[in-house]
Amino acid sequence: MNNKPLLLRPSGKDYLWGGRRLNDEFEKEIDLSPLAETWECSTHPEGPCYVVGGEYDGKELAAVLREHPEYLGERHKGETELPILIKFIDAKKDLSVQVHPTDDYAKEHENGQLGKTEMWYIVDCEEGASLYYGFSREVSKEEFEERIKNKTLLEVLNKVEVHKGDVLFIEPGTIHAIGKGNLIAEIQENSNVTYRVYDYGRKDANGKERDLHIEKALQVTKRVPILRKKSFEPHIVDCDYFTVDKVVLDGQRMKKIFGEIDKTSFASLLVLDGTGKVQSGEECVEVQKGDSVFITANAGEYEMEGKFEALLTTV
Repeated sequence: MNNKPLLLRPSGKDYLWGGRRLNDEFEKEIDLSPLAETWECSTHPEGPCYVVGGEYDGKELAAVLREHPEYLGERHKGETELPILIKFIDAKKDLSVQVHPTDDYAKEHENGQLGKTEMWYIVDCEEGASLYYGFSREVSKEEFEERIKNKTLLEVLNKVEVHKGDVLFIEPGTIHAIGKGNLIAEIQENSNVTYRVYDYGRKDANGKERDLHIEKALQVTKRVPILRKKSFEPHIVDCDYFTVDKVVLDGQRMKKIFGEIDKTSFASLLVLDGTGKVQSGEECVEVQKGDSVFITANAGEYEMEGKFEALLTTV
């Protein structure tokens, strides 16, 4: 059996801060309103994705990988789950202020789960859109706790105005929040562990404020300004957990890209705009804006053709 590219269908999340763009502009056709997130390349039980077309049509990607762990690659021998999780996020309203733990802390305090290192790519944003990224100055643990209690935390956070195409890398312990008006591609460790510290006093559909996780956040948060890393050249992000490259095909001077996926590890392609196709051997997948493709390890030589922009993630 030849290894191949697999077109994926995501799960969706209707978090209260979400909008409609993922259905309206990215044609997700998920019956949720709002549609805040789509988990595009995921084996996480809280948001699995499914294969579209071919012999695995309708199957969870997680089930396919349990049957064919070789699709993950030799680097992930003995594993049957993806080490990464890739999402689209549509923030019509501000997201909560939150922080993620390290792997070591999460394994000890969250039943063996992973922590979360992540990156954000600004797919699109309204003029003047911003987000919070670390502190504007060093704060003591006591001040941090007091500001959470009296709801003045935003006064000491670092507010960053963003533009289409910007990239931010968020290490564990970095306090952060996506602001309203941002549409983001997020690439992260395969984890859903988040410690929320401020949520604007919002209430859910049942009139209940969402839980905060103050004690854990106090233990894991780096209470100093974060230096924003400007470059991971030649990649847009390169860390221990994933490497992300931007693919740009203009349909004219640059209309084809060739590559090779060896037996070491898989790859993931997230299409941000445009249309085209991904071919590996006899297998060809047509792609359009919003599509996600999992390319199995040992797929060999592949070809991308068309007019589109995408993020290519490897491990």
